[in-house]
Amino acid sequence: MRSRKTLKYKATTIESTASIRTTRVRTKNCAPSSSRTTISKSVLRTNQTRVNKVVDTRFPSTIRTPVCQSSTTKTTTTLARISTRFGKARETRGPSEKLKIFAAAKIMLKYMDRSADPCEDFYQFACGNWAKHNPIPKDKAAYDTFEMIRESLDSVLKELLEDPIPKGLQLYTDDATLKAKYLYRSCMNYEILEQRMERPLIQLLDELGGWPILRPNWDPEKFDWLLLVAQLRLYNNDILISEWVAPDIKNSDQYVIQFDQTSLGLPTRDYFLQPSNTIYLKAYKNYLIKISTLLGASLQNATIDADELIEFETKLAKITSSPDERRNVSELYQRMSIGELRTLVPQINWHRYLTIVLARPTNVSEPVVVYALQYIQDLVNLLSKTSPRTIANYLLWRFVRHRVNNLDDRFQEAKQKFYYILFGREQAPSRWKNCVAQVNSNMGMAVGSMFVKKYFDEKSKNDTLAMTRDIQRSFRELLNQTTWIDDETKELATEKVNAMLLRIGYPDFILQSELLNERYKDVVIRPDKYFENTLNILQHLTRVEQDRLGSPVNKTLWNTAPAVVNAYYSRSKNRIMFPAGILQPPFYHRYFPRSLNYGGIGVVIGHEITHGFDDKGRLFDKDGNLHRWWKDEAIYGFHERAQCLIDQYSHYIVSEVGMQIDGMNTQGENIADNGGIKQAFRAYERWLRANGDADETLPGLNATGKQLFFLNFAQVWCGSMRPEATRNKLKTAVHSPGKFRVIGTLSNSEDFAEVFYCPLGAPMNPVNKCSVW
Repeated sequence: MRSRKTLKYKATTIESTASIRTTRVRTKNCAPSSSRTTISKSVLRTNQTRVNKVVDTRFPSTIRTPVCQSSTTKTTTTLARISTRFGKARETRGPSEKLKIFAAAKIMLKYMDRSADPCEDFYQFACGNWAKHNPIPKDKAAYDTFEMIRESLDSVLKELLEDPIPKGLQLYTDDATLKAKYLYRSCMNYEILEQRMERPLIQLLDELGGWPILRPNWDPEKFDWLLLVAQLRLYNNDILISEWVAPDIKNSDQYVIQFDQTSLGLPTRDYFLQPSNTIYLKAYKNYLIKISTLLGASLQNATIDADELIEFETKLAKITSSPDERRNVSELYQRMSIGELRTLVPQINWHRYLTIVLARPTNVSEPVVVYALQYIQDLVNLLSKTSPRTIANYLLWRFVRHRVNNLDDRFQEAKQKFYYILFGREQAPSRWKNCVAQVNSNMGMAVGSMFVKKYFDEKSKNDTLAMTRDIQRSFRELLNQTTWIDDETKELATEKVNAMLLRIGYPDFILQSELLNERYKDVVIRPDKYFENTLNILQHLTRVEQDRLGSPVNKTLWNTAPAVVNAYYSRSKNRIMFPAGILQPPFYHRYFPRSLNYGGIGVVIGHEITHGFDDKGRLFDKDGNLHRWWKDEAIYGFHERAQCLIDQYSHYIVSEVGMQIDGMNTQGENIADNGGIKQAFRAYERWLRANGDADETLPGLNATGKQLFFLNFAQVWCGSMRPEATRNKLKTAVHSPGKFRVIGTLSNSEDFAEVFYCPLGAPMNPVNKCSVW
């Protein structure tokens, strides 16, 4: 199991710069021969009047036939025959449900490149025609299946937010959904935004002491950087020092104040430090100058101040730690009292800062957790050598940059020029898209309530829950079969997966008006005050977070907006969440064949379960507490197998930009991808056995259910990205690009190789494979 061999990737679409080390995984004895069976065209006829076209039903154009070593006769095997029946339905389907399945089949066929060999490059086979049918919209830096679903969901939310408000409701009612609609209307009320221009922001800046870049006579003697940092924190901004209240990762039942290093104005520190990124730094400077001149600064003053500001932020970037230096959260974690922190960093009046942010006094014994003590010590040294004007300019620039989003479109035009350089986006999104995103981000439960009431299928909630339980069972089975984990660690890991909290769809309280209204009772929304509405929400969010201190942690509490296309695993709560927004095609549909559902949402479920046991998740026990609960033997075995994946993905090159994937930074997601598909396929096979191996096929697709499982998994990751966005993703993202999430995962899957009859040694079935879970 632990032997390693050298492997070079041979597929023409996968470039390799050097050999890599892999963990050897048992390979089945049956391999394909070179003989091939050609699949001909057929005509799909059906009594559905709306589906009557000729469909090319070749699944691949050529299919390898398997030859087992124990047999001397070549056996020809074809893919499943075309079928217009709908198999063993879980419910009686009407014509509309059947048409949805025909539509799904047509979409899958449309995106496929059936001339490609699935054993050479399954991404090309599954997604080869995606880009032709789905060019990247001008207002996006990338476009993939996730983004397509989000666009569709945003259109639905737009309709909900634009629904007429019933007569008789008072303007200042406590109804949360009405507040969400008024927030949307205030964002869309462009005439008023144009009339008010920048005045609301200028007034706020003056209340905060004035932005020096706009005020040549700004008085540095009156400047107090700590006071300004605390004031900006009240608007939910973390600048210079990140502060938040959350469960202590070593005692997840207790909320604690936490401090960390700052974020920066560009995606990573390397944008400031590497000479190759000069173009982005210049664009950042031009964006700063443009925003400040729109707010009234002279070009000369803006240019001088911008140079000094960026010089300061570059120094700030130098004292921040890189992602690689921050991977081991155990080493970063330092718990102490405020009094002890004051001793270590006496230049900051921590008691004063927290009194402002918490809106109540604190004492020296109050515990805090610090993740970046060295950074904070370096920060106060940097501040002592920097002029007050530059510090004030920087703090308020980081604040202004976000708040101009709540002004008229002049500022969006400036942002678009910057985003074109940074991400390649060709035009700004329509205003309604930004407004929907703002409302869903800031009042997600109110928006989710409207969405769930009108569109969510309650039966899908129970169905997904049953699938989740089934995939948990798969993880337990795979865990029990592992030989590199000792029995004690294995037992604790089993307890952890059994203890995972499952949250699917939405929290129940959003359907109860009184409870939903209570959540937003302190938020004042007016249809003609978009800027002030946003400030009210930001202050509300900060207040809710800070007020948690001293309260017991409710691990069942749901804080994620339901109408989003995503899924989550929380390490500190050992909880998986699948919002209502992701329970739609191609991930899931109640009437889809189980092959598609297991290959879609099933893999996502397995992915999130595996996050509890990836490079970071494994450090937390079943209660969400960080401590060393694995035996040394198990830790060694994990690191050995994780390194195999790190090496594998690090040797993938994205040819469009000539850059390698960061296998270290993406290892957690790669571990989850590889584990998730294995668990979901195992659960699907169990479903087939329980149902007499009679899963449904798709009309027009000459494929078995098992092949459809892998095809749907792959098509979830179809997409394309502009070169600038690709470079940014490779520098910052923890996910591998979609193409390599398909290729990397499936080339490690024995199940995939068996289902598609890939010969041993083919690019999609290498002799040596990587496997953690």
